Amino acid sequence: MLYGVIKMMGRQSGGQDHLFYSFNLESVVPQNHPLRGIDRCLDLTDLRQHLAEYYSHTGRPSIDPVLMIRMLVVGYCYGIRSERRLCEEVHLNLAYRWFCRLGLEDVVPNHSTFSKNRHGRFRESNTFRWVFDKVVGACMAAGLVKGEGFAVGASIIEAEAGSKLAMPGDEPHVWQNPAHCKRAVREYLEGLDNEAPGATIPKRISLADPQSSWTAAPGGPAFFAYSTNYLIDVAHGVIMDVEATPAHRTAEVNSTKLMVDRVETNFNITPQRLIGDTAYGTAAMLAWMVNEKAIEPHMPIWDKTERKDGTFSRSDFKWDAQANEYRCPNDKALRCDRRPFKTPRSGITKADTIVYRASQHACETCTRKSECCPNTPMRKIARSIHEDARDVARKIAKMKQYQQSRCERKKVEMLFAHLKRILRLDRLRLRGLTGASDEFTLAATVQNLRRLAKLTSPSLIFSGIVVPAECGIG
Repeated sequence: MLYGVIKMMGRQSGGQDHLFYSFNLESVVPQNHPLRGIDRCLDLTDLRQHLAEYYSHTGRPSIDPVLMIRMLVVGYCYGIRSERRLCEEVHLNLAYRWFCRLGLEDVVPNHSTFSKNRHGRFRESNTFRWVFDKVVGACMAAGLVKGEGFAVGASIIEAEAGSKLAMPGDEPHVWQNPAHCKRAVREYLEGLDNEAPGATIPKRISLADPQSSWTAAPGGPAFFAYSTNYLIDVAHGVIMDVEATPAHRTAEVNSTKLMVDRVETNFNITPQRLIGDTAYGTAAMLAWMVNEKAIEPHMPIWDKTERKDGTFSRSDFKWDAQANEYRCPNDKALRCDRRPFKTPRSGITKADTIVYRASQHACETCTRKSECCPNTPMRKIARSIHEDARDVARKIAKMKQYQQSRCERKKVEMLFAHLKRILRLDRLRLRGLTGASDEFTLAATVQNLRRLAKLTSPSLIFSGIVVPAECGIG
């Protein structure tokens, strides 16, 4: 009986001593593998032509740039941050080999090749931006971009700069000869000449990556960081543009203008409405959207005029545009030109405001002075020179579509959560603003590729975060 059991028991044949093998990578990769969808969406046929002038006509053939871009896409798609590990994974993983157009016996490039090309021809030719724009064009061709509503947002990513190797911002430091400094330090020293005079002195400066900003915005301990800024189309969450900036609110807000103008230039699209949080609701930003771009601002206003001590706020005063004055609750006028000057004055302060003052005599004899200005001789109101644009934003905030826009803004935050949790870009590997820009651009490219592949091939299996249905993300 035991002999019969042993006879019927399966036994692996020693197949490794075969002289010839017949193997096809195409048959090994499952049809619903995510890389198949990304492969259908990624078109790099014109890449060699784009880089032609950056390669020599003599010498040995170089590593195929299409191969390197495909390998980088794999790395960012699966959160493989180390290029050394990326080369090992591509060498072992058959699906990665198939996506990179490598056969079983083809040699995987050395990890140092990526660094040499990134700091050389890829950066000089702006290759990563070129690939990003190609993917955005593919999303537009697939009908995933409507261009009606855009949303903007920023997220802080920790820089590759230790907090110990730093100094106070107001402390003078003698830098080495720029020719002997590291690349991140050279970029910082070159940027000092173009820095605006009177710029704010940072609290701390990293000696390893001086362009990064010392911030504690997330609410925890402070660290050096950069900000990745997204401009997305709210229809399907496609990233229309990405920009790297220091982790500073002013730089983040100003990057919005750059991204909107760049999308308009590259794709001939200007949104009807722009969605953002309170940080983007400054008077100057609202004026740029309303007056220069004719874009509806769907964002809260940056307003600190409301009083919380029980006295009259500015909203209690009526504005008379024809008379260029405010009327107080007691129907007294607040004007900006009570005193005549021989030389006409604009009356605009450094904060881009015009101050309207009430008559001191009228305020002293007013029965409601305790409700208006109990601690000052007269009431003053500072009106922004962009107040008309702020009024437009206030009217939009009362509309029903504004509430929908507040919900659609969540799509930006979902993309940032996907960036950090799924793509594992919670800390940068490259230093300098250009290094941060390279990483953010590649990550945004992969996010668009995953979105495009998922929406055009629903059968593909993607791991990611669950998105609420009311937010409308794929």
